[in-house]
Amino acid sequence: MSKKSIIASASLVVVALLFAAILIANFSNVKNLVAYSQIDFKTEPPVKTTSSDIKGMNDAFVEISKAVTPSVVYIDVTSTPQKNEQDKNFQFFFGPDFKMNDAPVHGTGSGVIISKDGYIMTNNHVVKEASDKGIKVILTDKREFTAKLIGTDPNTDIAVIKIEANDLTVAAIGNSDEVQVGQWVLAIGNPLGLTNTVTAGIVSALGRNINISGDTYAINNFIQTDAVINPGNSGGALVNINGSVIGINAAIKTNNGYYQGYGFAIPINIAKDVAEELIKNGKIERGYIGVSIKDMDEVEAKGLGLDKPRGVLLQNVLKDGAGDDAGLKTGDVIFSVDGKEVNAANQLQTIIGSKRPGDVVTLSVYRDGKTFDKKVTLKARSEKDIAANNNNQNQNNESGDVTSKKFDNIGITVMNLNSNMKQEYDVKNGVIIKDVSNFSESYERGLRPGLVITEADKTKIENIQDFENIMSKKVKGDILMVKVISPAKDVRLIAIEIQ
Repeated sequence: MSKKSIIASASLVVVALLFAAILIANFSNVKNLVAYSQIDFKTEPPVKTTSSDIKGMNDAFVEISKAVTPSVVYIDVTSTPQKNEQDKNFQFFFGPDFKMNDAPVHGTGSGVIISKDGYIMTNNHVVKEASDKGIKVILTDKREFTAKLIGTDPNTDIAVIKIEANDLTVAAIGNSDEVQVGQWVLAIGNPLGLTNTVTAGIVSALGRNINISGDTYAINNFIQTDAVINPGNSGGALVNINGSVIGINAAIKTNNGYYQGYGFAIPINIAKDVAEELIKNGKIERGYIGVSIKDMDEVEAKGLGLDKPRGVLLQNVLKDGAGDDAGLKTGDVIFSVDGKEVNAANQLQTIIGSKRPGDVVTLSVYRDGKTFDKKVTLKARSEKDIAANNNNQNQNNESGDVTSKKFDNIGITVMNLNSNMKQEYDVKNGVIIKDVSNFSESYERGLRPGLVITEADKTKIENIQDFENIMSKKVKGDILMVKVISPAKDVRLIAIEIQ
């Protein structure tokens, strides 16, 4: 090997040793990638002195949840679908010979224990379609029972069921008459299958009329709350900060089927009375006046000669009902019942709904500028009334060749009735509304094609000429009161301001 080669090789060795030394020096300061040091978690709260009010509320919610949850049960309901309706729906797609299988349908809800030996209050809509032995109750301790249906009341949406058990945790019953808007409440139930769920909110409103049953005789006097309520909460408890039940959760108002901030509960004073009678008799005997009613508004008040909207307007008085026997008339305004002022239809329904057939009530009635008392002996609701109320079928009527006239100042066109129409509507006189202008005063007030006007300003209308005679005396700003009957034979009073 030449001297030159030896020198080159030695130089390479020296460079390699220097590079190795640099790498060793750099990596000697690198920490091991596996960390063995412990994280010092911070455990000291950032706020050391919480307000006593906030802490007290927090403790109260915890105490309420612990105390009340065991008295709220989970209800699983098995029902047999209404075969005819199911078949009809599917036959539209699969032909007239299609038949549904009789597969059971499951639904869930909640209930409130009201006695140690197993009586449970819930909603009528939770259990009304239950098949035989189709109501299963699950307690918070996971015990399961088959419940017996004791009775239901569709008008209040309350039902009572019973399980064979002893020493159950019973809910404390409060007084819903003392409930105030703004007070804290908790909703306890089993929403969406999530058992033993507690949510908190406030009472948002009282006396809400949401007419969930569609029955004009139903008692609609709900407590509104923003405590979260979802499907499955029905029949559960709405409780105050003392843990007392003030309502039975029943419904939500929503556009998508789930919670959007508006939940409703049946006041416990109503539910309690219904439950007691269902347990005692298995059914409810409720007194009725036999009238259709609505809240008063400013236009109607003006048309009836009142200085402001007050009282409850009688839309219709059923023939041979208690009100008819007492001399009540369509267009009367009820100011009070037994001295208690009423200014909403559901207030009147609630008061009368607490009475029984044979009870006598004193009504303060306004008619033609005068106020007087009427004593009414309440009657039971007849099967005829029930059938009439449930008749919601729309009927198409052949008009035939009849004359018509348009009244631009209220936005409707009317025609004379022919004999077929009179028979169909079961009326002896009137004119039928052929057309209603969109967004007119009549449209906004609820007039629609197909309604028959039988009276205007308490004057019987035989034909178009009678109606025109009354309209000819009206000027802008006047009020026209019309009595109308629908194809379903529902009678209403509608007030229209002349434009």
